[in-house]
Amino acid sequence: MQSTQVALKDTKAFSSSFIDYIEGHEALKPFYGLSPTIESFEAQIGKKSYSEKNRLTLCQVLEEQYEGYEVAPALAANLSDLSQSNTYTVTTGHQLNIFTGPLYFIYKIATVVNACKELKAKYPDYNFVPVYWMASEDHDFEEISYFHLFGKKYQWECDEKGAVGHIATSSLDKVLEELPEKVELFEKAYKNHSNLADAARCYVNDLFGEEGLVVIDADDDRLKSLFAPQIKDDLLNHTANQLVENTNSELDALGYKTQIFPREINFFYLDDGIRERIIKEDNTYKVNNTELSFSEEEILALLDSNPEKFSPNVVMRPLYQEVILPNLAYVGGPAEVIYWLQLGKVFEHYKTAFPILLPRNFALVINKASQKKLDKFDWDDTVLFQSTDDLQSAYVNEHGNEEVSLNGEYQELEAVFNQLIEKAETIDGSLKGFISAEHAKAAKSIDNIGKRLKKSEERKHEVELNQIAGIKEKLFPGGGLQERHDNFLNFYINNPDFVKELLATLKPFDLSMHILRD
Repeated sequence: MQSTQVALKDTKAFSSSFIDYIEGHEALKPFYGLSPTIESFEAQIGKKSYSEKNRLTLCQVLEEQYEGYEVAPALAANLSDLSQSNTYTVTTGHQLNIFTGPLYFIYKIATVVNACKELKAKYPDYNFVPVYWMASEDHDFEEISYFHLFGKKYQWECDEKGAVGHIATSSLDKVLEELPEKVELFEKAYKNHSNLADAARCYVNDLFGEEGLVVIDADDDRLKSLFAPQIKDDLLNHTANQLVENTNSELDALGYKTQIFPREINFFYLDDGIRERIIKEDNTYKVNNTELSFSEEEILALLDSNPEKFSPNVVMRPLYQEVILPNLAYVGGPAEVIYWLQLGKVFEHYKTAFPILLPRNFALVINKASQKKLDKFDWDDTVLFQSTDDLQSAYVNEHGNEEVSLNGEYQELEAVFNQLIEKAETIDGSLKGFISAEHAKAAKSIDNIGKRLKKSEERKHEVELNQIAGIKEKLFPGGGLQERHDNFLNFYINNPDFVKELLATLKPFDLSMHILRD
């Protein structure tokens, strides 16, 4: 692959908050720790405190979770290294979208894999392990239940409730049958594993195990027990609620839109088929939409005996991650980076190092067929991100036989009516309103003429304008970024080395849009 870069700001596809973060604006610096550069990691290592107890528990859990899975040599080495005190992780997390979901899932993992390689080269005395944190406890089935391939939306129909990681994969057989061809990667994952979490570990391991990627499912009683003190504090004192609200007020005052909003209790009750909010009413802890309720003594006893039944929401999940992992950096997308900025006071309160927030790689893949069509228009990479209407208008203006714009005529009309108003003021000032109304009518007529002229000119270039619309829809489906819509199978089916080529091309600390060409 060949790669060129476009500044994220120039794509006009990202929020001003995110652009301010990657540009290092002073206003945001109080809300995070170290900047997302490779030079920051030495200081981050000094800040990270991680107990041997947590490390031992983590290694035991991972050893069990990988039973029955193929463990490549690089993965085996990383799993072994995690027992050593000089080993740290770089983590990304994502929902269990079927068939990997949109392309940016692949870019997230490519970022953590490549970041660890570059970190090892720069800091050889330490080990760096890439980690994919499965959001197996999430319960938003609608968000994970579809993907787009070759212009078609594939939808998973399933009535199961609760944490998505627990959902049975048997009903995915229908989706597998609908694919244009069999993909062994997913045939193996969904047919050989009974639930979505195990299936996701399988295909992610097949794609990235040789790169040493460690997949972790934090839905585990032993890992939750390490987090029990923070869970207890949230149940009793609701500390995070006030801290995040204070931070949200500070960000709002600076003009930054906040992404997440805390609750009094930031945990769900998790069980088979259930993931519902825990609500406190009159000293009683209730599970929303159920008949379950607990006294304070009972819920604390439940936490002690069954910590796995407490599932953190978006406010407490990042803290949970940093407590149970020897983690230095979190790799996330634009929205994730911004909501992490809301959590700094929570980390400070719980005396946990705030990780480096490293934005994931961003990319637009242009295959040979698409590039052949683009060659006709001779656009530079930045122009690609302009709207279809703007590109079509620019083409007509450049290639039209006649000047379509009537700006000159508007100016001449303006001058004529200004002169008429001046004359009217010396003769009869009451005519000024009438003349202004006639001016508006004439301007509207010129506008209509301009539209007709433009339509006529566009008809002369109908083939080219349709080609512009077609290539834009191919590269920017629905007017959005390719990486947020298309599934990686759009490229992997025709090029089984697609992921390897991505890993060889993307640069983890290059915070720009990568334009990738065959």
